[in-house]
Amino acid sequence: MTRASDIMHPGAECIREDETLAAAARIMRERHVGALPICGPGDKLLGILTDRDIVLRCVAEGRDPASVTAGELAQGRPMTVEADEDCDQVLRVMEQYQVRRLPVINHPEHKLVGMITEADIARGLPQARVAEFVAAVCAEEAPAGAAQG
Repeated sequence: MTRASDIMHPGAECIREDETLAAAARIMRERHVGALPICGPGDKLLGILTDRDIVLRCVAEGRDPASVTAGELAQGRPMTVEADEDCDQVLRVMEQYQVRRLPVINHPEHKLVGMITEADIARGLPQARVAEFVAAVCAEEAPAGAAQG
């Protein structure tokens, strides 16, 4: 049985809630990633910040990325999976909420240990299952209350 820890990208690092979006953009560029987990005190996961969030919720609104913080864009509680979770459950969560990135936490500390992205799924799972996943996540209508990631 394939587990979340088998396909995740390990070593995900948080951006602090008080860091600016300009700093986040630099980190994304340096790490070649399109999203960063946002963490508060005690490494509590507060949300996910995407490059799309920076563009649509800051720049397009005429706000200054050098003064807007990551915490200002953190919305709700992000969906997570535990590292020992079966990949079928990982895919169900991502499909149900139409998210493209999913933080992986360990148990019992609930610390961030990695991220699962579409690329991780494409590399780690059979092609037919990847096709089903992409069709579900890219469906036109997002479920009510789902945060896009």
